[in-house]
Amino acid sequence: MTGSEIAPRAILLDIEGTTTPISFVTEKLFPYARRHGRDFILSHLHDGEIEAALRQLQAENAGDGTDGARAAEKCSPNAVEETIQYYLWLIDVDRKSTPLKTIQGRIWEGGYARGDLQSDIFPDVFPALKRWRRQGMLNAIYSSGSVLAQQQLFRHTVEGDLTPLIDAYFDTRVGNKRQADSYRKIAVNLKLLPNDVLFVSDVTAELDAALETGMRTALCVRPGNPSSPDRPSHPAIRSFEELV
Repeated sequence: MTGSEIAPRAILLDIEGTTTPISFVTEKLFPYARRHGRDFILSHLHDGEIEAALRQLQAENAGDGTDGARAAEKCSPNAVEETIQYYLWLIDVDRKSTPLKTIQGRIWEGGYARGDLQSDIFPDVFPALKRWRRQGMLNAIYSSGSVLAQQQLFRHTVEGDLTPLIDAYFDTRVGNKRQADSYRKIAVNLKLLPNDVLFVSDVTAELDAALETGMRTALCVRPGNPSSPDRPSHPAIRSFEELV
């Protein structure tokens, strides 16, 4: 964004590779959810939310097999055990599955509460959220992780609780992050036109989908992120300080 542009009315942020190092997700959060998955699922079989997520996972597993994808191996006649194996496989392949993210979010909630987890964020995130709030902008998050997981991540950061600075959260229940309709729904939910929203992400395909709706976009280039094109199709930033 240049100084001559009219400022957006909302900043929509991705998490992994944008506000938070990819390594925190892949080296801490995912292994934690994998390590604690079996015990958590077995101890929450009568929890309504987890019971519903397991039914959804069973349907996804059946669909994967029907579609020719590699579903979790049927290692046991026990449906719960088979679903646990599928849950673990989805983590390994980093599937953006809503029921998977629901279970992970609940596991991470417990991890944060016990002090096992504390979120890493880039040092420019906290000052930027405060600055945008002072300027009257909405701060929103859109991640494939569940809304609960997003809230826990920003509540337990090295900088303290950042949730008072965040106005809205969106996850895969609003839609796939690589589909334009998801961003239209977000704009409607924020009661703004798409052009009033600036979406910041490290994934070009997500930015392409947002741009299709008229949203403004910025490609976030962070340490540890995959290499970006030499001439990116979206304005590239290395810090939120570059956003006016």
